[in-house]
Amino acid sequence: MTDQAMLEGKPTSASRTTLSHIMTGSDTNLLGTVHGGVIMKLVDDAAGAVAGRHSGGPAVTASMDEMVFLEPVRVGDLVHVKAQVNWTGRSSMEVGVRVLAERWNESTPATQVGSAYLVFAAVDADGKPRPVPPVVPETERDKRRYQEAQIRRTHRLARRRAIRELRERRTAEGIED
Repeated sequence: MTDQAMLEGKPTSASRTTLSHIMTGSDTNLLGTVHGGVIMKLVDDAAGAVAGRHSGGPAVTASMDEMVFLEPVRVGDLVHVKAQVNWTGRSSMEVGVRVLAERWNESTPATQVGSAYLVFAAVDADGKPRPVPPVVPETERDKRRYQEAQIRRTHRLARRRAIRELRERRTAEGIED
């Protein structure tokens, strides 16, 4: 029996979280909108909180996939970063993140301005991988996200394998990069 199989599953809602932050002038880029790196840090912070909650301890960012910026974020926008665990492996988790923004002084609904998928690895005190509980999708949306996460994982692994094989082939042919 694997370590993960011995862990009781956790529902998606158990670790879901929202991080909200108002954007100020110090968050801007040269175009006067909020710097993409500021949004990416908020995304990583929210995803890290979710990964730590789900795994019950430290988790580190392993990769960020498909960070998409849909609309610019402006000074004075209240940004909401919503994150949840979509899928779990033995010691890794995919966290899905949606970024929404609304004007701080208006009562209009928030609009989606970005999204991302991050992979986190749960680690022990020595920085070694540790098992994570399986995620238990609760809603049809959670089930769809779980299935989509499995597809992204398959693509990540295939891409990594193809690149490794290409590099090995080039090395065998005496081609140096």
